Amino acid sequence: MNDDLPISPDLLDRARKIKLFLMDVDGTLTRGGVCLLSLPNDGSGDARIAELKVFNSLDGVGLNLAHTMGIKTGFITGRCSPAVSQRARECHVDFVYLGQATKTAAFEESMRKAQVNADEVAYMGDDLPDMAVAQRVGLAVAVANAAPELKAICHYQTKARGGSGTAREVIELILKAQGRWEEAIPLARA
Repeated sequence: MNDDLPISPDLLDRARKIKLFLMDVDGTLTRGGVCLLSLPNDGSGDARIAELKVFNSLDGVGLNLAHTMGIKTGFITGRCSPAVSQRARECHVDFVYLGQATKTAAFEESMRKAQVNADEVAYMGDDLPDMAVAQRVGLAVAVANAAPELKAICHYQTKARGGSGTAREVIELILKAQGRWEEAIPLARA
């Protein structure tokens, strides 16, 4: 958690209500680089391309803790990537929306499926496409290296930069605000 900044009573109140934590992927759970690998031709004449993503293990522990503690999670990303789907499975992520040109419809659907209100949702992002959802949730989070426009409308800014344990930081904030962090620690698994 961002221990060098004071946590306001308003922030704690917002975090206390969270039942669903949604997040962007590129630049939030990854450092934002897009690595495309050219694979050997499969004989069809078309080049094959694979996408490589690097995720932080701290986020994996955090997402698994959220799952264990009953906080639903979700990824909403503009790119279509099998790597994101695989990471979601590994971390027990409840909702995965790939290829979302705009994120509002995925946000609304995940809220409906989770049976929560907007003030019970946290959303974390890093750039301009994240603003529409950030403006509607109870706890809007920008990663440390997010676009200034997003930072300006968020309730919390992570200490960590995108791809460096930001989801873990937010999950820890939520669980501490809910008075459940000590209960969660022994349940942590990679």
